Amino acid sequence: MGETFAQLRITNLFTRARVEIRALVDTGAAHMILTDPVARQLGFDPDEFAMKRAWLADGSNLRVPAIGPIEIAFEDRSCQMQAIVMGDQCLLGFIPLEAMDLIVDPKQQRLVGRHPGGPLFLAKGHRISPASLTPGSGTPLSRPR
Repeated sequence: MGETFAQLRITNLFTRARVEIRALVDTGAAHMILTDPVARQLGFDPDEFAMKRAWLADGSNLRVPAIGPIEIAFEDRSCQMQAIVMGDQCLLGFIPLEAMDLIVDPKQQRLVGRHPGGPLFLAKGHRISPASLTPGSGTPLSRPR
């Protein structure tokens, strides 16, 4: 198996500044990780970064800057969250992958939508009745009995 990269569009949701990046898909990383130059291109001020604790692969942890809210977009899918700022390579972790309903195809070294019709949101414990799908019928979800 080789490395999988994704072309992403990252948007600062405060200023609408946008940047296109090539990120390594890292299913061992939890969050979106951006480099300092990318954070600056998005208009985030390093003096105003919030600090978060990050656990590294070697078991150590450190405080790292976090930015957000940002939108991460891949093809026709997107999600909104924070990102941490560290390192010299942008990484796409498993939380944004799940949020965009994407999986890694290791054979083709690419990302693919798990559900071809678009992202599917998990709502276990709920069922939908046909009447609840009618516009104006109130809440679309009912609790199972």
